[in-house]
Amino acid sequence: MIDAVLRAFRLPDVRRKILFTFAMLAIYRLTAHIPLPGVNVAGLQDLFANNQLLGLLDLFSGGSLTTFSVAALGVYPYITASIVMQILSPLIPSLQELQKEGEAGRTKSAQYTRMITVPLAMLQGYAQATILARQGIISNFGLFDRTTFLPTLSLVLALTTGTMFLVWLGELITEKGIGNGVSMLIFAGIVSRLPSSIGQSVAAGVNWLALGVIAFLGILMVLAIVYINEGQRRIQVQYARRVRGNRVYGGGTTYIPLRVNSAGMIPLIFAMSIMLIPGTIASYFQGSDNATISGISSFIVGFFNPGNRFQGFTSLGYWLLYFALVVGFTYFYTAVVFQQQNLPETLQKQGGLIPGRRAGRETALYLNRVLNRITLLGALFLGVVAILPFLAGQLTNAQVTTTLSSTGILIVVGVVLDTMKQLESQLMMRNYEGFIK
Repeated sequence: MIDAVLRAFRLPDVRRKILFTFAMLAIYRLTAHIPLPGVNVAGLQDLFANNQLLGLLDLFSGGSLTTFSVAALGVYPYITASIVMQILSPLIPSLQELQKEGEAGRTKSAQYTRMITVPLAMLQGYAQATILARQGIISNFGLFDRTTFLPTLSLVLALTTGTMFLVWLGELITEKGIGNGVSMLIFAGIVSRLPSSIGQSVAAGVNWLALGVIAFLGILMVLAIVYINEGQRRIQVQYARRVRGNRVYGGGTTYIPLRVNSAGMIPLIFAMSIMLIPGTIASYFQGSDNATISGISSFIVGFFNPGNRFQGFTSLGYWLLYFALVVGFTYFYTAVVFQQQNLPETLQKQGGLIPGRRAGRETALYLNRVLNRITLLGALFLGVVAILPFLAGQLTNAQVTTTLSSTGILIVVGVVLDTMKQLESQLMMRNYEGFIK
């Protein structure tokens, strides 16, 4: 593998892409350390240290939340906008037509996603500012009153601008670098924050037996992630021979690789984004003069924050809901991706035939049935990965959400595998031996 990396750096265009990716990630890390004014950083760090969910979000943001930098929102408003587009695409005919227009359709769909990201980022930025103001973290001014309208507006716009800047960096990485840009930014945030998070936990005093159990579970999880992500069901396809003049085209046998986990880590990110929405909306009504509304809002905020004062059944309900959302999003995203590929129609146009199945509708039903069956294993695996911090906490009686995030490990391993495959394809196109032998 080391020799393959060295060969990749000897290729000027591949070396240029790798260095460009590192440069964009370096700019992202610099942006994550530009703080916004009027924030009590010490109080903010104490708040995140005593809250498991906020600590997990800070891990994904690369520490930009504890400093409340311009990149505090990360790319999660963009991910939420992507969820909205994925949900609306099967429901709106015009969006379905965009998916069939090739590169132009994808460009237009990406533009719509960015347009949706802006109001979502402003809403989320205002929600975070409201929560911090009520905790006394932002103490220099109120929020949108007569005297502080402009400072508050500048705060929300700064957070929104930071998010759009990160989205732009991610798109540059996707276009001119190596790997998926948004995934690479999340990967960089997790990797940069994880060592300091582990160091703080060790310095604060950790049960070494529990830490050993967690490390063992982490190793097993990495092996399981690689095994599941690389698992696939191969569907045999035969192509008929076609004679044109004196030449014979086609013929032969190949296969369609249906992956066990076609959705990758996207369902976990989707589910996490959805789990943030109810608590964010409810936080607006916690200060209501109506005792009923205030009580319901406080319960919702507590329910969607398992590290808060709610424990027992409420915490279990949170993780069960998280598990169900991950499983549901796995099936949903897999179905959307499979529908966009339109394999049955493509096979029929190219003269491909699955043995024992008629072309067209019967082939589509067969592929859907096989895909649903193998996706069950992938969906359950992702669901277990999502709730593993809760299970590990029950086994070791240790708070490990901020120290070891199974979701973070899945994202890291998934991004590394995808990046290696892209480098592999770059080397193979130039007749070089790649990473995978």
